[in-house]
Amino acid sequence: MRPAGMALFPFILIRERRFEYDLVLINHELIHFRQQLEMLIIPFYLLYLINYFVNLAKYRDHYTAYRKMYYEREAYTNERDLQYLKKRKFWAFWSYLRE
Repeated sequence: MRPAGMALFPFILIRERRFEYDLVLINHELIHFRQQLEMLIIPFYLLYLINYFVNLAKYRDHYTAYRKMYYEREAYTNERDLQYLKKRKFWAFWSYLRE
């Protein structure tokens, strides 16, 4: 699985031109921007990696470990709601810590 996009504050990196105007993908990455800003960027990346490796040890599968990350669960759950960021509460990802 290769990601179509990635949010590396302050940039959104898009793998292929065909995804450049994919509103769902862009919204997914903008949700990550909000998460990054709330966590003051560097702590976001540290917790992101820790969450991934804990999940990888638990599930022993890259895809499952990635999809069960709390940051990703928030982004995937809400990526199709293009109004989500307007109504999103501060630290909304916190509710995804529980499984």
